Amino acid sequence: MQKNIFAIVGSASSDSANLKLVNLFAILTKDDFHVNIFSRLQSLPHFDADITINHVPANITEFRRLINDADGILICTPEYIFSIPSRLKNAIEWCVATTIFSNKPIGMITASANGQKGHEELQLIMKTIDAKFTAGTTLLIQGVKGKINDNGMISDEKTEKDFRHFIQSFKELIRNS
Repeated sequence: MQKNIFAIVGSASSDSANLKLVNLFAILTKDDFHVNIFSRLQSLPHFDADITINHVPANITEFRRLINDADGILICTPEYIFSIPSRLKNAIEWCVATTIFSNKPIGMITASANGQKGHEELQLIMKTIDAKFTAGTTLLIQGVKGKINDNGMISDEKTEKDFRHFIQSFKELIRNS
């Protein structure tokens, strides 16, 4: 039986390398996972602590439901100015007052020019909200634009090997959760 994966794309670009990676992930895992790709972070309102418990906007309620109902979460994001994109942080902030990420299996890919600081920050945030991940379910792809072709396929041998290892580790995390 396929597991449901909710994949959050952190990039604001409609032709991002991150979206291409999530699409490739969905293709390579189609026998194991049904991947619901969320690439509309711009549709979520700015976080407002005064309404995070009561009077929650409908699209935030739906976003939280998709996370809650998923067997696992995949976040694939670039790094913006040594951090995760503000829209991704905004989306996560809407979930902090809940426990939907607690013990939720998660895979994190940071694919960017450098990405190191954003990758570290994302892991720290996910650890803080008690998401469940391993070293194998985190992947940093530096210089991503030179490693993915126009068709969305990984053109760098080491990156492809690392990506497949990430997928295998994520499958194991989901299976053991």
